[in-house]
Amino acid sequence: MTSVHGSWRSRVRGTTLMLAVALATAACTFTPPDRPLLITPPAAVNSATLDQYRIAVARRILDRNPSYVLQGTLQPMLRSLVVVSFTVDRDGQVLQSAVYRTNGDDEAESTALATLRRASPLPQPPARLLNTHGQVELFEDWLFNDNGKFQLREFASPQAQTID
Repeated sequence: MTSVHGSWRSRVRGTTLMLAVALATAACTFTPPDRPLLITPPAAVNSATLDQYRIAVARRILDRNPSYVLQGTLQPMLRSLVVVSFTVDRDGQVLQSAVYRTNGDDEAESTALATLRRASPLPQPPARLLNTHGQVELFEDWLFNDNGKFQLREFASPQAQTID
């Protein structure tokens, strides 16, 4: 029985010690650091800036091509999704553009590239987004309904859920 009582006493002492440490810690005052705990890394700042620039570019494309823009809901089964890659210089000029991904709809591809050209010059990109050549490379998605009108991914409405 001595070993049982000894073991029991050990547990009581251990529990008492943990309780004492917890009480002592709770009685301490906590002084917050002088600087914020959350530090935003430079890459996150550039990411936020890139997102803002992408929105400005999409807005420019839509504003310059109102007759091609789909108002309302995208149909559940899109006619086409055209992804265009393009490079913009520090002045907002589109230096090059190409279809990056497509389902092979030549008319939709031509429309996407033409609407990008009509929107040029684009807003000037923030200097911190420019690469060593003074350019920024972007991608944008044109989502086409059967009627040939599109929405850009940046401003796309949710697609319809049922096929009529």
